[in-house]
Amino acid sequence: MFKSTDFYCIDELLTEEERLIRNSVREFLEKEVVQLISEAWHKEEPLNFREIGKKFGKIGMLGTFIPEEYECPGMNYTSFGIICQEVERVDSALRSFVAVTSGLVMYPIWKYGSEEQRKKYLPKLARGEIIGCFGMTEPDVGSDPASMRTSAKKSGDGWILNGTKTWISEADIADIAVVWARDVDDGRIKGFIVEKGMQGFKQAAIVKKGSMRAGGVGELYLSNCRVPEENRLPDAVGLRTALSCLDQARFGIAWGAIGAAIDCYETALNYAKERRQFGAPIAAYQLIQAKLVDMLAEITKGQLIAWRLGRLMDVGKATPEQISLAKRNNVRVARFCARTAREILGANGISLDYSPIRHMANIESVYTYEGTDDIHTLILGRYITGIQAFRRELQL
Repeated sequence: MFKSTDFYCIDELLTEEERLIRNSVREFLEKEVVQLISEAWHKEEPLNFREIGKKFGKIGMLGTFIPEEYECPGMNYTSFGIICQEVERVDSALRSFVAVTSGLVMYPIWKYGSEEQRKKYLPKLARGEIIGCFGMTEPDVGSDPASMRTSAKKSGDGWILNGTKTWISEADIADIAVVWARDVDDGRIKGFIVEKGMQGFKQAAIVKKGSMRAGGVGELYLSNCRVPEENRLPDAVGLRTALSCLDQARFGIAWGAIGAAIDCYETALNYAKERRQFGAPIAAYQLIQAKLVDMLAEITKGQLIAWRLGRLMDVGKATPEQISLAKRNNVRVARFCARTAREILGANGISLDYSPIRHMANIESVYTYEGTDDIHTLILGRYITGIQAFRRELQL
């Protein structure tokens, strides 16, 4: 029987199909992936996502919400969220792979691509036969994507791209990259599918990371990279289209972060029941109980936010601001639970034999990417006041 932290019986709000998906993903991860995480983290050798991706694809974990007509699962957004929660319960790098593939690569091709592009790429991405990445962040441009410097110049029957993208998940192994660049002629940001091996396109890994060590991250270099017109996403014009893709991934994070929080809580709870000090399990002491109660309360609130957001996404009513609130809140919950669980484990809390210190390091990346905590605060501040506070004219 499936067991997980569920104080408000949210499981009862899921459909039978959603519970079956959750159970199948949990069983698969426990059997095939969990044992690989510790070694990957110790050595900083990213998991073999070529192999794992195909297994994910086989059980319908990639492009979950993309229609079946493109050989994709055709499930709802709540199912996508459930999958993200389960994979991040194991490790954030796994959820990053699922969310990037689904929300940042498959979504823009489905939403803004041509029918030929959908039929060419989506089935292969869904099956894990090819790997994609999302090229937006640049060395000098992170939270302010409107200032991106990567350029696109129309040239004959194609485009010439120049620029560098950094901190890109799966950049070094990706077969295709959805790259965003500014058209030098009309000034608008446009999306392109850049394929491995195209002239002027290079990929490299970033190593020596203290976070997300089980996953790959890297840089994309475009030096007079020639991309045919057929690889331009025809409807991906303007910054809003790029940001809409981030909303998909942020939704996955909102669910995934709760998975990490749950694992930290359950690890700390089990440890506290077994660890004895002063003649009793440490779970018998008030201070430890208070920490556990605070963790459970925050997780429960985060679960309710994720579930409600999932239902809004299912019917197409979720707003970017609602997604921002969920990402902001639930990553804060995960950050709090990881830190608190590490405290409860004491000296053992820094051992990689236990998951909280790994989650703690990973969540620092999640706290920053797909919009920092501060950026989501400003998004919500703008929404509730009607005043944007992103930019200020400095009087020097």
